[in-house]
Amino acid sequence: MKKLAIVAAMAAGLTLAGCEAKVTEEGEMPSVDVDVSGDSGKLPEIDVDTADVEVGTEEVTVDVPDVDVKMPSEQ
Repeated sequence: MKKLAIVAAMAAGLTLAGCEAKVTEEGEMPSVDVDVSGDSGKLPEIDVDTADVEVGTEEVTVDVPDVDVKMPSEQ
């Protein structure tokens, strides 16, 4: 269980290290009243620069051993 937690933490660290986010404009919380019409709140604008990842495929031939299975005959 401890190894799983370490692996999960490392995966999360690699994921978070793969991009850089900069808040370009601060957001505002909406007013406490329940009126949802109009401009009651504003989300922040965020500029995100993700990591460049190149993905490709390659065809490979793999030698697989031939396996003969002899089943016992039913009696």
